[in-house]
Amino acid sequence: MNLDLILTDADIITLEPGRPSARSVGVLGGRIVGFDEELAGCTADRVESLAGSTVVPGFIDAHCHTVWWGLGLSAVDLEPARGLEELYGLLEREVERLSPEPGAWVSGTGFNHKNHDGLFPDIGRLDALTGDRPLYLRHVSGHLSITNTATLRLAGALEPGFEDPVGGAVLRDDAGRPTGVIEESAQALVQDLLLPYPVEQIVRALDDATTRYAAEGITSFTEAGIGGGWIGHSPLELGAYQRARREGRLRARAQLMPALDALRPLAGGDGDLHGERSGLGLDLGVHAGFGDAWVSLGPVKVFLDGSLLGATAAVTEDYCGHPHNSGYLLDDADAFRGRVAAAYRAGWPIALHAIGDEAIDLATEIIVDCQRRYGRNALPNRIEHFGIARPDQLAPVAAAGIAVTPQAAFIGPLGDQFAELVGPGREGWLYRGRSLVDAGVTLAGSSDLPVADNNVRRAMQSSVDRTTERGRVLGGAAEGLTPEEALRSYTEWAARATGLEADRGTLRSGKLADFAVLSGSPLTAPDIAALDVVATIVGGEFTHDRRRAGAAHQPNGALA
Repeated sequence: MNLDLILTDADIITLEPGRPSARSVGVLGGRIVGFDEELAGCTADRVESLAGSTVVPGFIDAHCHTVWWGLGLSAVDLEPARGLEELYGLLEREVERLSPEPGAWVSGTGFNHKNHDGLFPDIGRLDALTGDRPLYLRHVSGHLSITNTATLRLAGALEPGFEDPVGGAVLRDDAGRPTGVIEESAQALVQDLLLPYPVEQIVRALDDATTRYAAEGITSFTEAGIGGGWIGHSPLELGAYQRARREGRLRARAQLMPALDALRPLAGGDGDLHGERSGLGLDLGVHAGFGDAWVSLGPVKVFLDGSLLGATAAVTEDYCGHPHNSGYLLDDADAFRGRVAAAYRAGWPIALHAIGDEAIDLATEIIVDCQRRYGRNALPNRIEHFGIARPDQLAPVAAAGIAVTPQAAFIGPLGDQFAELVGPGREGWLYRGRSLVDAGVTLAGSSDLPVADNNVRRAMQSSVDRTTERGRVLGGAAEGLTPEEALRSYTEWAARATGLEADRGTLRSGKLADFAVLSGSPLTAPDIAALDVVATIVGGEFTHDRRRAGAAHQPNGALA
């Protein structure tokens, strides 16, 4: 038999109990057809010796924001600034660069107040720098932004009688003057001035972003919110993904979560909506699971609460250093129950953003109730982030079969801030690892990019050692995973959480030929983060290959 591709001289980790390791793998039609002795006598259009490199299942980022990050690659990177004067300098240079373009937006991304002694930019300084130009600076959490007076005026936030939208706020000082900080759903006031992004701009963002995904070994990802709310970029966002795929500008497989706000009322015939008269969905009754191996629909994304960094996540005990502040839900609990149930009975699994323990209580209650009333939908139900979880919350989540996506990628850059906000009594609740696995909860690896980077190797090492920038072991060493569990979180378990385990997550015959090729084994490396991504392969095609020129390549070769 002549195959499309054979990889040889490799340390292949399959994560399959029947054949946990191999030295060679064959690919035909984008899928695995066999290993080692099963390939005897086979030829291939391409035979690649990997010179002892390690092959693992392609990495799956189960929760990220690809378009947001891709669009931000052309914005000013605020992360390197240390101290507000450096930040003002970056913005001043950007204003100068934009001087030939009247009315052009000044955009920045990656602001974190920890780099500025906990301070936020002064709106007066921002006004002096930008004048009448609109300004949009995104906080690293994604749950708040910073703007200037000119933009607030355009957004109508300075009009007499202006009221904050439900689930957000334009922050003001003691005199009632805006500070320039806008949080949660109020960000839509600014984003609505920019939306919708043209489809071609979104396609370019996907091209730029997924090229970088390939360099990290990522072969699949779940886009956590498209088409509506403050997280969406266009009502044509799904079409932009399809166009990117058609034009060869999508280098990783995409599962897309429509935002709850992107759904509209639907009515069906008798029995179509579990005995109810109406539901929330997309036209023609399309729901999760629709699509192909490259672009498909996932659960509906719902924001129940805010962020930990912004102290807006809904918790049952006040944040340390923030008296009388326990965050908040982004809408009335009954409103969430009604809208989520309407989507669920129309066939949509649900992915509920819940960081604080109060929000996790509500998320668990909603999912359990929907499953009891309407049964299971096509894909697993999920709680996104699961950031501050009490010990008593684990067993109900496990019993209900709910998957969770806590971000180990946060531990290094953000863990110290998190610990200070919750205090020592709750530190063990933060972005759990071992306790979730022991409870039987499906733990899916994810980055929440651009909140954290999507260096999967660094995230896996953080899953193991849980070490923050200042050397704290977040929640204690007992929360650490084993290296194999860390790998499974970004492969097998992420595939299970996304409902795609039949095709990806482990390596066996019949599954998609999606591989990450590493410079060493993540199971034995002293530091997983120090490993290099040698190559990435999606459906048997190289999307990334950093090997030196002259690496073994034998067209039409035969496997000896």
